[in-house]
Amino acid sequence: MSKGGITSLTNTLCVSLIGTPITVNAISPGHIYTGAWKDLEERDHTIHPSNRVGISRDISNVCLFLANEENDFINGANIIVDGGMTKKMIY
Repeated sequence: MSKGGITSLTNTLCVSLIGTPITVNAISPGHIYTGAWKDLEERDHTIHPSNRVGISRDISNVCLFLANEENDFINGANIIVDGGMTKKMIY
């Protein structure tokens, strides 16, 4: 529900801020592992279509990409960063 609310807010703000230089986008992360990489098992990685578990850098890279002024045509987007897991329809 919370991701749905953020997506709705993103859409509303995108349209509400027409005429300003402000772009509004959302990032929807999947499971992002923040513990010790060595604690993960091979199965943890292979279950993802990307063949690895997500890490915080995956999210920060999307933030940096969206913050770049050259990407100002991306507006009202919800970028899913989950290694393809939503395409598998399992979590």
